[in-house]
Amino acid sequence: MERVVVVGSGASGVHFAQTLLKRGRPVTMLDVGRPRPAPVEPEATLDGLKEKLPDPASYFLGDALEGVLLPDRGSEYYGIPPSKGYVFDPPPGFAHESSGFEPLSSFARGGLAEVWTGGSYPFNDDDLRAFPFGWTELEPHYVEVARRIGITGANDDLTGFLPVHGDLLPPLELDEHSRLLVDAYRRKRDRLNRRGFRFGRTRVATLPVDRDGRKACSYLGRCLWGCPNDALWTPSMTLDACRKDPNFTYVPDVEVLWFTATTGGTIESVVVRRMDDGRRETFPLDRLVLAAGTLGSARILLDSVRRQSGTVPTLEGLMDNRQVLVPFVNLRMIGRPFRSESYQYHQLGLVLETADPAEAMFGLVTTLKTALVHPIAQALPFDLGTSLAITRAMHAALGIVNLNFHDVRRPENQVTLAPSQGDGPSRLKIRYTPSPDEPGRLRTGLSRLRRALASLGCIVPPGMAHVRPMGASVHYAGTLPMARGGNAWTTTPECRSRMFENLWLVDGSTFPALPAKNLTFTMMANAVRVAERF
Repeated sequence: MERVVVVGSGASGVHFAQTLLKRGRPVTMLDVGRPRPAPVEPEATLDGLKEKLPDPASYFLGDALEGVLLPDRGSEYYGIPPSKGYVFDPPPGFAHESSGFEPLSSFARGGLAEVWTGGSYPFNDDDLRAFPFGWTELEPHYVEVARRIGITGANDDLTGFLPVHGDLLPPLELDEHSRLLVDAYRRKRDRLNRRGFRFGRTRVATLPVDRDGRKACSYLGRCLWGCPNDALWTPSMTLDACRKDPNFTYVPDVEVLWFTATTGGTIESVVVRRMDDGRRETFPLDRLVLAAGTLGSARILLDSVRRQSGTVPTLEGLMDNRQVLVPFVNLRMIGRPFRSESYQYHQLGLVLETADPAEAMFGLVTTLKTALVHPIAQALPFDLGTSLAITRAMHAALGIVNLNFHDVRRPENQVTLAPSQGDGPSRLKIRYTPSPDEPGRLRTGLSRLRRALASLGCIVPPGMAHVRPMGASVHYAGTLPMARGGNAWTTTPECRSRMFENLWLVDGSTFPALPAKNLTFTMMANAVRVAERF
């Protein structure tokens, strides 16, 4: 029986494995796989947790207050809660060097999507222009993933940007603030559309109804700290389904270091390090599938080539979405009480159209409810006490737009290896330089966004927009692009390496372009597509 080894249990890896398993093919998955802690008091609301937990401060802020965001005008508006800290717990010796890029890596069971907000955005034909296939070829695989994980959606003014596919579930309930924004848009829709502004419901992988043994969203207000009833899909759920298949072998607590190959370009085995004692072990294989994330897969490939050839290659074309967080105040919500028992993540989205549709900007609208308000309060031009009093009074009126910009492959954005000590784990060296036109694109986008929000009855306080560092969105892609033809550092349209005949990559590595969207849904759909041709 052919030995297929998949590296990584993230969103694309688990869907690739599940597709092969449904076809009766055995799969072995190698993974560091830090497990998720069991949810506490799964039936309690957020406010209920504060009453029921013996030490709520430790749960919400951390034993060492690691969940606290200290006042800093250059800091992020959101932090990772302590309950999700395991997602970013690295193996011993893991390190990187970077310039112009602040990378995040995960070794959790389920990968980085264990902390995602569920945004599931299909690419349209404009987004797929640089890909060796279009919407028609990819749409059935979007439908398959939607059937597996449950995605809500609506046919509205975002449909041109977010194509409607099969197996969409009805949207979740909107909170009062979001309803007011939708009503304001409807009143001025025609004028805003003429300005290239569109507004509507986002697509989220959260169940509005019970399905396949998972419970519907119960609006507990705990999304940021981890959905306790699995209404919000994460890859570890699909991994659990795979582990029930007798053809699936899951090997956790191992870090894949490199692979060995013949001079003819056939991979024979992977070398792993055991997490418990550091012992090296070899797994023989017939086909290798890298799904360790764009940076994780790059490290494995680069170190493998280095050990085989004695040279350190460089992968060009690293991409990520630049994101700008834009706080706003809805004047009609000032003084109203906010309800914490609601869905906490974005349910609304907006598009700022451009002359080239592939360069459209996409914004996720989150009405602020139970997230920390202090990062916004500290940015107000008053003393802290006054700022906190003002923020409390307008808590229900606060919102944030996460405005995303597209990226393209450019040779100056590179991933290579830094010199390693002896036979220890290799370290990535990452360099990213924004395009020369980025400042102008950001200014234009922010100006258009402010005008559009003003039309909806909202104001953007001056000086509070936060340009996130590159790497913060974790939408990494582009280092080994798929193409109909190319050199050894590209892949075929089926994501098969042109350097190693039995190597496939099914994460963001193979994306030749990156629209202003979360790429996770498309990675999953592409992984299903590749597995069906495998």
